[in-house]
Amino acid sequence: MGRQYPYVTVDVFTDRPFTGNPLAVIPNATGLTPEEMQAIAGEFNYSESTFVLPPEDPAHTARVRIFTRRNEIPLAVMAGTLVV
Repeated sequence: MGRQYPYVTVDVFTDRPFTGNPLAVIPNATGLTPEEMQAIAGEFNYSESTFVLPPEDPAHTARVRIFTRRNEIPLAVMAGTLVV
């Protein structure tokens, strides 16, 4: 059996459920290679998929990698409200 990675999908850029941009979040992507992250992002087929990893700097909480269907993109910094 393959490895299992829990995930959630959330709506971003909205204040109402099911009206924003869907985003896949893998809250613990430890052990995934960049190639696997890219394949997973392609499978979700969302505009973006995020992969949360342990921080490289102990002063930080986490490291996040963002992938589109086709490539990795730099971290986007934004403020907003998560609607569940």
